[in-house]
This record gives sequence, C-alpha cells and structure tokens, in this order.
Amino acid sequence: MSAHVHRQRGGAQLQADGGVRFSLWAPGCATVGLALEPEPGRLLPMQALADGWHALTVAEAGAGALYRFVLPDGTQVPDPASRFQPKDVHGPSEVIDPAAYDWTVPWAGRAWDEMVLYELHIGAFTPDGTFRAAIDKLDHLAALGVTGVEIMPISDFPGRWGWGYDGVLPYAPESRYGRPEDLKALVEAAHARGISVILDVVYNHFGPDGNFLPLYAPSFFTNRHKTPWGDAINYDGEGGAAVRAFVIDNALYWLEEFDLDGLRLDAVHAIIDDSPKPILVELAERVRAARGERPTHLILENEDNQSHLLVRRDGVPALYTAQWNDDVHHVLHVAATGESDGYYADYVGRTDLLAKALAEGFAFQGQIMPYRGSARGEPSADLPPDAFIAFLQNHDQVGNRAFGDRLGRLIQPQVRRALAAVYLLLPQIPMLFMGEEWNAAQPFPYFCDFEGPLGEAVRQGRRAEFARFPQFQDPAQRERIPDPQAEATFLSAKLDWASIDAACLEHYTALIAARRGRIAPLIPLITKGGATQVLGPSAVLVRWTCQDGRTLTLAANLSDQPVDCPILDGHVLWLENADPEPLGPWGVHWTLEG
Repeated sequence: MSAHVHRQRGGAQLQADGGVRFSLWAPGCATVGLALEPEPGRLLPMQALADGWHALTVAEAGAGALYRFVLPDGTQVPDPASRFQPKDVHGPSEVIDPAAYDWTVPWAGRAWDEMVLYELHIGAFTPDGTFRAAIDKLDHLAALGVTGVEIMPISDFPGRWGWGYDGVLPYAPESRYGRPEDLKALVEAAHARGISVILDVVYNHFGPDGNFLPLYAPSFFTNRHKTPWGDAINYDGEGGAAVRAFVIDNALYWLEEFDLDGLRLDAVHAIIDDSPKPILVELAERVRAARGERPTHLILENEDNQSHLLVRRDGVPALYTAQWNDDVHHVLHVAATGESDGYYADYVGRTDLLAKALAEGFAFQGQIMPYRGSARGEPSADLPPDAFIAFLQNHDQVGNRAFGDRLGRLIQPQVRRALAAVYLLLPQIPMLFMGEEWNAAQPFPYFCDFEGPLGEAVRQGRRAEFARFPQFQDPAQRERIPDPQAEATFLSAKLDWASIDAACLEHYTALIAARRGRIAPLIPLITKGGATQVLGPSAVLVRWTCQDGRTLTLAANLSDQPVDCPILDGHVLWLENADPEPLGPWGVHWTLEG
C-alpha cells in the first residue's frame, strides 16, 4: 500500500535527496538556532525567512535524530510540530520517517449510518495503558458490535497520566502510550476488524505546562478574546493566518498520516473567531476537499448547539457530520436519577424536553436555560437524526462528578436496561463509554500529573469547584474527593477486564445487533426529526417518518408508574421490561409500521 505522509511547512521533514529540513514559525525572534543531540553544545544557526519563519536543512540528519530549537536567550524548546517526544514535553523532539511504517490492510472507511461508537482512554482502557495493549481488546469490541472507536486526546501532555486535554504538542502522540508506529498498528488492527478510528483533538487551548509558544510566537495567542484557560488562540488577528495553518495542518496530519476515519473537536464553543470565514468552517472545508470520497467523520462538542454547522448538502454533511448531544444525556440521566444539581436543574420535570431531545436532537433550540442564564441552541428539527450522537455516559459526564461514579452504579438494573434500549436503538448515532457494556464498577475520576505549585493548585481547585453543591458544603466532605494528582486516582480508573457482568454485556450485544439489523437500514431514510407526544411524567411517544412511508415509533416510559399508551401497530422491533398496554414502569417499545 502507499505510504501515509502529510506534508506541512513546520516541523522536521525528511528530504527526498537526504537530510532533514527543520522549520519553525517564531515571529517573536530575530534569530533561532538548532541543537542536535548528542551534540548539545553545537548550535546551528537557522535562516530567517519571510513572515516569521526560520529554516535549516541538515544533510547529515535523519530519522531518529533528536533536536531542539534554541531561542536568542539560550532557551531550548521542543518543536511545536514534533512527531514524537521520547522524553516527554520538556525533552528533545525526534525526527520521524512517516513513510517507514508498512501499511498492509486495505481500508475504504465505513458509512456514518453504520456507526456504533465507543469512547476510550488509552491509559485506562487496559492494564498496560498503551496503543499496543488496546489491540488485544479489539476482538471484544468487534463481538460487541462496535464499528467505531473514539479515542480521547493523545497529543503529548506533561506528566505520567492525564485525560489528554492539557496537551501542548498537538502533533506528537503521548510517549507513554507508545511510538507513532504503535498508534498506526492500533489503527490498522481496528480497520482489519471493520472498526473505524476517530481521534479527539483540542483546538481551543494549550495546557499550562510545557507550552513554549508564547516565548517565540506570542501572536499565537490573543488577549482580545478570553477562554476558561486564559488568552484565546489567535485565529482572527495579526499572525492568525499562520495559526490557522498550524491547526488545519494538524487535522490533516492525523487523518492522513495515521489513516484515521475522523476527528472529534473538543469544546468548539470556546474557539473564538470573528473572521469572515471562521476557523471551524475553513478546517471542515479543507478536510472535505483533501479527503475526497473517503468517508471522514468530523464531530463537534459544542455547548452552543449550533445546528448550522451540521447542515446537509444533497444528503451529505457540508461541514460537520454530527455533534455530541448532551441534551439526550441530560434528559435520560435526570429521568433515571432525579438529580437536580447544576445543569440538571433545567431538565427536571420537563418531559417535553425529553421528547424533543429524542426526536429532534437539541432540547433547547433558542430558549433561555435558567442555569446557563442565557439562550442556547438553534432549531434542529430539520436535521436528520444521525447529525447527533446519543450517549448515557462519556468521559465528561462521568469524570465531572466528584467521585467519577458511573451511571450504571447509581440506578437499578431495570432502569439501566430501559435507558440502553432507548439510546442504542435511537436513530441518532449511539456512543458507549468504555466498560459501560458490562456495567464496569471502576470510576472515571479526573486525573492529571502536574509538578510543584501547579499540581497543588489543580488539587485544591478540583475540590473547591464542588463547594457550591449542598453535599460538599462541609470541608471534610470535600476532602473525600479523590486527589486528581494521586497515582491511585488514575489507577482506580483502569478497567477490570476480569469482572465483566455477563448479563449486561449480553443485553448490550443484543441491542446493538438489533440496531444493526433493524434500525441502521432506516437511518438513511429518516431525513428530519420526529413527531412527539407526552404520555405522562417522563413518558413519551416519538414517531419518525421514513422516505418510503414507513414509521419508526418509540414508546418509552422512564418512570416508576405505568402510563396509558396508544395501541402501536406494526412489527415489534424491541420490547423492554413490560407489555406495551399499558406501558409499564421503565417500559420501552420500538415498532416499525408500514
């Protein structure tokens, strides 16, 4: 097979006639040097080019060479476009030959309507926590019916463990997970089993430790816009063109060099860009143009629920394929637990929002959210259901809880079965969180590994953020919250593959098989949201009309009391917990009419 190589301006690029060309955008420096190991005392001056670029071709350098860039004051920094950091983010960068990996598995991708996603964290997915170790669990995912894995961020971050959202070198796979070729082997092994691979990427901020960009490229950030992490990335000011190129190149790099099937863009509501063409639009257009007919799935996390980014053109996503649908999670979680803390307060007692989230994607489509204190969302009823990704758990919704406890451990089995029967058969695209399929007992708390004062600030900040919740008013209670810096906190999140709930796994497997055979063929025929009827508190009826005239119907009673339900004609696709007339407590009834 042909090599997968992405060509970009920055970084270390092997040359066809030998040697390596090193390039760095450092508009804040008049001069930049290059230090090659094992000769740290030897400084090679780089040539200053136009627009803040510095470059040098070294004939004797090659794959495996270790290098740093040297700033005028002598500070040595890693390459921001480093392909690998063998000694973590403060160490030297390594020249990688992307053409050296021998790709052997032909792969054309999978259609989006076939997707059953599975979110995982490489470090906690297996005892070893590496790319290679994850390969050993792919047969389990294939047998479950998973067709796409969504990997939490792997861009190199500081420390021994972390969620990945504090990455500072966005081109370099986290060295503790393995080398670039190990990640490629994982992707190829997944493809061999018919599983697509989607990577979570972070373009809204850089982590607080190991980000050297402000030293030599201060215009990479701007104080004109603020984010929860400080100054925003500069996508729309002076110097913004180079920043945009760096990020777009990064997206293409992951897709092309690692043969990935898509990207999930983290928290795009925190990407502030007043350009005539926002970076989100330009990135999607560039990716679509570069990938051609290859199915490429671009996913958003977007608290603003901007449906215009999800529009279809001739039935095909014009920009983004789908968005994580927090509203579906919230309505199902509230129905199951009755919790009303934080943002859950906006969903309590709102069966109309339950119906709308299941039928139309977004529960809030321009209305004021009391907890948020502002309007949220755009109309979404005209979007097809597969523009939304539905889930019961993900890293945020589990890990943002004080103890990282999983939903399956908070509710009764019949409740868990009902929720699974709703979201796994919903014409939205389902996503499981690792271990959910067997009701894993392991929590997924927040964990990180920062040194010194930063580590202590994170430790105290984690506990302080829960002080506003009634159950944590007592400081002694807050002290019970796991220390995110402790190794024990990280180890507690590792899945225990020896403690699988076989009944739960069998239920999930059966539901996914039913989806594959009965629901997935209908998804291309459902081009807009469904019609709804409220049957009672937490009980709804949703009907989706297919282009061929058939109707997919869901009757769901997510409460402890039976409710009256209209007689549902047609073929029964799935019945969970109760007979349909009346619809019993936690009863779920799927039918296809016509």
